[in-house]
Amino acid sequence: MDIMTDGPTLVLCGDFDVRSTWEVREALYDHLEGHLDEDVVVDLTGVDTVDLTALKVLAVATRQASRDGHQLTLRGCGPSVRRMLHLSRLMRLVDVERRAATA
Repeated sequence: MDIMTDGPTLVLCGDFDVRSTWEVREALYDHLEGHLDEDVVVDLTGVDTVDLTALKVLAVATRQASRDGHQLTLRGCGPSVRRMLHLSRLMRLVDVERRAATA
C-alpha cells in the first residue's frame, strides 16, 4: 500500500486490506490531525482491492472527522469498492463523491 498526500487529500494506491489497515489508519488519523481547519478527501482511485476491514477503518475515521466538525469524503471509488460499501451497509456511514472513477 502506497500512501501519499496532496494538500487535504490522502491518496491510497495498491491493495487496501487487513494487511494494510494499521498503516492506513495511522496515516489517516495523522492527516486528519494535521488538517483540522479543512475537510479531508481520501482518494481511492489507485486502490486495486479492498476488504471489509479496510472499509471499517474509513467508516470510523469518517465518524471521528464528523465529531470534530469536519467532513471526510471518499473519492475515486470504483465499482468494486462501491459494491462492498453497499453489501456491508457502510455506504450509510461514509460520504462518497458521486462521480465514479474512470479506468
